[in-house]
Amino acid sequence: MTTPTIAPASTWGSLIDSDTVTTARLLSADAVNNAASGHPGTAIALAPVATLLFRNHIRHDPRDPQWAGRDRFILSCGHASILLYTQLFLSGYDVTLDDLKQFRTLGSRTPGHPEYGHTPGVETTTGPLGQGLATAVGMAMGFVHERAEFDEDAAPGASPFDRHVWVLASDGDLQEGLSYEAGALAGRMALDNLTVVYDDNDIQIEGDTRLTSSEDAAARFTAQGWHVVTVGLAADGDVDIERLDEVLRTEKSAGKPRLVILKSQIAFPSPGAVGTAGSHGAPLGADETSALREVLGSDRAPFDVADDVIEQIATVVDRGAELHAAWNAQWSDWRGADADRAATHDAFISRALPADLAENLPVYEAGSSVSTRDASGAAIQAIAAAVPGLWGGSADLAEPNRTAIADGGSFLPVSTGLGTPRGRNIHWGVREHGMAAAMNGIALSGGWRVFAGTFLVFSDYQRPAIRLAALMQTPVTYVWSHDSVALGQDGPTHQPIEHLASLRAIPGFTVIRPADANETVAAWANVLERNASAGLVLGRQGVPVLDVSREAVAAGVRRGAYVVRDAESPAALIIATGSEVALALESAALLAAEGLELRVVSMPSFEWFRQQPAEYRESVLPAELTARVSVEAASGASWREIVGDRGEIVSIDEFGLSAPADQAMAARGMTTENVIAAVRRAISH
Repeated sequence: MTTPTIAPASTWGSLIDSDTVTTARLLSADAVNNAASGHPGTAIALAPVATLLFRNHIRHDPRDPQWAGRDRFILSCGHASILLYTQLFLSGYDVTLDDLKQFRTLGSRTPGHPEYGHTPGVETTTGPLGQGLATAVGMAMGFVHERAEFDEDAAPGASPFDRHVWVLASDGDLQEGLSYEAGALAGRMALDNLTVVYDDNDIQIEGDTRLTSSEDAAARFTAQGWHVVTVGLAADGDVDIERLDEVLRTEKSAGKPRLVILKSQIAFPSPGAVGTAGSHGAPLGADETSALREVLGSDRAPFDVADDVIEQIATVVDRGAELHAAWNAQWSDWRGADADRAATHDAFISRALPADLAENLPVYEAGSSVSTRDASGAAIQAIAAAVPGLWGGSADLAEPNRTAIADGGSFLPVSTGLGTPRGRNIHWGVREHGMAAAMNGIALSGGWRVFAGTFLVFSDYQRPAIRLAALMQTPVTYVWSHDSVALGQDGPTHQPIEHLASLRAIPGFTVIRPADANETVAAWANVLERNASAGLVLGRQGVPVLDVSREAVAAGVRRGAYVVRDAESPAALIIATGSEVALALESAALLAAEGLELRVVSMPSFEWFRQQPAEYRESVLPAELTARVSVEAASGASWREIVGDRGEIVSIDEFGLSAPADQAMAARGMTTENVIAAVRRAISH
């Protein structure tokens, strides 16, 4: 990197106020210094860019951060959170100077990375690189689908559903493999309501980006179907705001997402920090911040904001109010044109469910053999018929996952000849991570109920996005089929072992492994009612439908666990999930023939069971009954809290093997002989 020319902050004519940019730069440096940690370099360098976006391009109303007609801004490089917080303050959001002073401190509204639901104006949680970009793709998809569903015939730019998604991304975002998946999806889906500004500053933590990459980003995104424009540095070494503004106003292509490759110099114009890797993730310090003040021509103390800069906030607020008022008129016209359509949209936004939904879901007869993946597929069809907001797909596994919505069409641009934006089946391709991250964006964009399928073993590819779903509590549903070694001859690479325990360890995430077809249907109904992130774990093989009433199943699944076989004075308990409930019942019947009566409990969801009152938990798992055995064809790591110190765990704690399903299960210990032996050991303790 060449040594930059240091110059005072540029004047950008009528585009943005240079004093505001100077203030944004200094507030970023001051906040990071005050916290003694943070990432000042990007925030200082991109202060003009963020100011331009928030004042001239993003449609937003600082006085109403939840305005339905707003654009979305995502800081994918979430480590530069102070860049966003300073803009929120300088735009009139409910973010104060005191909030900036408390940056990164315990309990503050300005945490180290942006957190959804924590700070007004933050649209999604970012920080894990690539997640913001992929979430933005999902948001753009959600907006396209909503417009097509509710205002399909409106001219471009004439609909209240025309909203844009803006992203600031970094080298790290583009290096993550997730960004390749997200970029390909956005190009294939022709998301021209998405703009990504890529901060191409040639620096990351370890130094020059040439250490890690020689990629031509422009060629890469062009090949993926994006409209790509490059904006070089201005003559004074700063970002070229005038050219960037021109590009954002004029350089676009219908049917293509847009990537603006913006050259910048990290920490510009701080004399000793510009262009250095050190400025990425460490405070400038008092001396360097003083030098920055001198270069910027400011003699103000830390966090001292001039009156004329405060006055400028009103211009952003006024702009937002004007945009909001214009949209309100457009919205009123749209609602007045079709009252039924407006009512349908109201139900969509509120995620309202039909009162008779449960009555219209499939019911299965006791004793019949149905795989839980088949029952899930049937439930999806019934729900899709009653809930227009349901859509989804799978990672190229729609048939084995049973996720395709019959007659739902494909979500694709009309130009492909393969679908329309109203299509309800999303073809994600083999992009599990991109699928999971985009699901979060779809859920955040409106009232959608989105689901996505793959094999349980491949949930490993999704885990970072699952974790963010749980953190944000986005109402997304993962459909994971092929849940154990019972998937058979595909062998250990495809047979999940540790996955259930790993997923159950994620705070705030719900895992449901239903025992039969009726439990599967009840699980779907409960997931929809709860509006939270959850994963349905489903089997490939047929399992017997339990001889339990529909009402008991519905109530039991809702509570996470319930008794499916009982005795007046049981000698022991067997607790099982999924297909192993049938194994537990068979084992209990064999022991009963010998005069040993047991209670059998189906526990489809640990998480839902933990949420129940102590009285209910005691009624299912009496504390005095310490002879307990758990049965699950997966790692036993989750079960000690359930069975206690004296209990026995029948599990699979080694990798699977390639064999027909019944042989694989038997070879890994899922037999009545093993269960009965475990019961006898538990009783003898």
